[in-house]
Amino acid sequence: MDELAIGDTSVKIRRLGVVDYLTTWQAMKNFTSERTAITQDEMWSLQHPPIYTQGLAGKPEHLLQSNGIEVIKTDRGGQITYHGPGQSIIYLLLDMRRLKLDVRELVTRMENAVIDLLKGYHIQAESRADAPGVYVENAKIAALGLKIKKGYCYHGIALNVGMDLAPFSNINPCGYENLQVTQTKNLGITDSIETISNKLIEQLTEQIYRR
Repeated sequence: MDELAIGDTSVKIRRLGVVDYLTTWQAMKNFTSERTAITQDEMWSLQHPPIYTQGLAGKPEHLLQSNGIEVIKTDRGGQITYHGPGQSIIYLLLDMRRLKLDVRELVTRMENAVIDLLKGYHIQAESRADAPGVYVENAKIAALGLKIKKGYCYHGIALNVGMDLAPFSNINPCGYENLQVTQTKNLGITDSIETISNKLIEQLTEQIYRR
């Protein structure tokens, strides 16, 4: 576990490797329910084994066909998405009141972190008002979802790096029919998922704590 200092505050960074979704989800809920006003924020960097997760507003018809991958109904916002090895996930366990952030501003900063990361590789990316996330030439490269409870948030952002994209074809990603997905590998980026995850943490820290 690392700790990043930002001015008068600091955030703990946990690098967890490939971890089970349900176990991690429960750990996030436990952390959030037990934290207090003096608890440090944390970012968890990890990957999940193949899993579909369906948000609170998720509609079952967005799973187009079953392919044997489990679907878990979770408590984040949004529709259905896919997680698998080769996808960099950063879960943000933040005190939003202390940061003086509302949900919309936090989402914007999360999206900007990915946009700035890709800009460093000379790739132009953008957010969309109608569909949260980050896109490169209309293909989604990063999805996000949050749960806010008593001024604290958990869940976070998933950036496609070097994964099997085929399971996305069995769903309407994030509820959008025929939405294309891409990943850093397909854009010519050769850095490892560890390197990209660390860069994403740096960009998230910059966006959330220094601005």
